[in-house]
Amino acid sequence: MELEVNLNHVIDEIAKAKGIDRKLLQETLEQAILQAAKKVFGQDRNIEAQFSGEEGEVQLFQIINVVDEVNDPFNELTIEEAREHGLEAELGEELLFNIYYLPKDAEKAREQDERYGDILQLKSQRSSFGRIAAQAAKQVITQRIREADRDKIFDEFIDRKGELITGIVRRFERGNIIVDLGRNEAEAVLPVREQVPRESYRPGERIQAYVLDVQRNVKGPQIVLSRTSPGLLIKLFEMEVPEIYEGIVRIETAAREPGSRAKIAVSSRDPDVDPVGACVGMKGSRVQAVVQELRGEKIDIVPYSEDPARFVCNAIAPAEVVKVLIDEDNFTMELIVADDQLSQAIGRRGQNVRLASQLTGWKIDIHSESKIRELEEEARQALQALAGITADHVDTLWRLGYRTLEHIANTAEEELSNIPGITAEDAARLRAGADSLLDRKARGEDIRPSVALPPGYDKEAEWSRWPRGPEGIERGAFDRCVRAGFLTLEQVAGADNPDRFAKATGYEVERAVKLIYTAREAVARLAQADTEN
Repeated sequence: MELEVNLNHVIDEIAKAKGIDRKLLQETLEQAILQAAKKVFGQDRNIEAQFSGEEGEVQLFQIINVVDEVNDPFNELTIEEAREHGLEAELGEELLFNIYYLPKDAEKAREQDERYGDILQLKSQRSSFGRIAAQAAKQVITQRIREADRDKIFDEFIDRKGELITGIVRRFERGNIIVDLGRNEAEAVLPVREQVPRESYRPGERIQAYVLDVQRNVKGPQIVLSRTSPGLLIKLFEMEVPEIYEGIVRIETAAREPGSRAKIAVSSRDPDVDPVGACVGMKGSRVQAVVQELRGEKIDIVPYSEDPARFVCNAIAPAEVVKVLIDEDNFTMELIVADDQLSQAIGRRGQNVRLASQLTGWKIDIHSESKIRELEEEARQALQALAGITADHVDTLWRLGYRTLEHIANTAEEELSNIPGITAEDAARLRAGADSLLDRKARGEDIRPSVALPPGYDKEAEWSRWPRGPEGIERGAFDRCVRAGFLTLEQVAGADNPDRFAKATGYEVERAVKLIYTAREAVARLAQADTEN
């Protein structure tokens, strides 16, 4: 930038083209020329810069104070020195000298150096300052234009946060995709973490994404895009479904496993409008348009409900729920489904239940009916191990949600005594019994109640028939088998379901299998001995 040019024209052109305030540009030039002057002529000089609208230039002035005694030779002179140079001045007055540095003012600068050179002491630096000032002005104007462009981009896109935007893939930087937004040379970044792994793009390809964030940083505004956000899914449905845009149908919540599957919950303000049908469209046209944009991501659309249990049941679809158990304190729901619905409810690698949990905000546990029956049987056995508890007590406790020893041990006696059929004494006994059984269980003891032994059964006589020694069966295992109803060695050997045997005895399956085979070998040896005799 040549400072001989009328800066009014430059300022007007930039202000009009870039939308920068004219006064701001003038102040920027003043600061740039002042900083350059301080750098060339000295930081200690009292110099001011002022833009002259009439001349279209930045004028520099040095201020020198009239004093009795000079302590600062750059900024002070005595009244005698002032008068010697033909200056009419009074003590304490400030003298203002115009510093000529533009080529058009070369003659004025020469005359100023002749008359006041020993006062101003500018001659040695004045010749180089014009070039330095021009460079400073150019740099500051360029920087201001760049900042204005950045501010313009930021102001334009800050209000578009949370919206969809379309751009062109330009390049790749460390896995991040740089997207050209097509206006004011604005670029956005699609970080690796916001990309769908199964999607790939090439330079020049169109891309539609969700504006996740707009940030200011040193290099300018950074527009962060996302292809994984649930917001992308919601905005795509807003584009495809007029009822959503008009506010008749509302997407209450959404959950995604990007690139694989998603769920949205929808509601309607108009009872005559089916929210699910509106989102699906005629022959699935609307939802298919969204699926296509998401490159094949499957989408489940479920009706929203204010009733948490109903909402969770809707979210777990297409599986059908038989029963729902709610734990509001822990924000957990236990869903019971038919055995043939279990795999569908859980989904591939647990995907369906994970998405349902994200969608509803509830922690969801899913069990089959047969599993619940097994758990109920085990829990009832544990409760029946409590001294003085009857079958009626167990039914009542189970129905009211007291289904484990831990529940009873952690419940106040006062609360237990409020249960129908349970007195204060029963409550104290239940708490003490639960604590005792849990202690025994922690020590590895089998705390389940023993089956009733048939009349005439001699436990010790039976024990004498069982194999002993390192390869045999220890007494503790024998006692467990008897407690579980396997009263003879032949009954253990005849167990044809290791899983069921393990569950009955409380052993791991591997240990249960070993017991069965040991019993079979022992029975075979006993049979051989009987034959030989």
